[in-house]
Amino acid sequence: MKIAVIDGMGGGLGSRIIEKIQAEIDESCEIIALGTNSRATSSMIEKGAHRGATGENSVAFMVKDVDIVVGPLGIIIPNSMLGEITPAMAEAVAGSSAEIFLLGIKQPHVNLIGVQDISLNEMISELITDIKDFIGG
Repeated sequence: MKIAVIDGMGGGLGSRIIEKIQAEIDESCEIIALGTNSRATSSMIEKGAHRGATGENSVAFMVKDVDIVVGPLGIIIPNSMLGEITPAMAEAVAGSSAEIFLLGIKQPHVNLIGVQDISLNEMISELITDIKDFIGG
């Protein structure tokens, strides 16, 4: 099972997700860090990703070769995350045949209706439970 974790900026969110996956999900899963910039990729590798790559082409190429894609909502919104998510990245992620798990982290120009306002820790816990259910089921 290959899990791609996509993050940008400093990679803090992706790093937290990777730590939880490492601690709570089957160790036979390969975790691939896909950063929108080298700092994000490096941070996620430091937290335990098995390998990593950076940038638009890496994201677009790798989401075709994984079973699960994980990241914030912004990874499917062109020009989100302060412009770090290019239209090609968003299209590649949204069009991936992988199972996609998105954290409902608000974007300044997107209003999510019907989504609970919960803490990031609660979101990550729910994410891990959902991934476990998907892998097991």
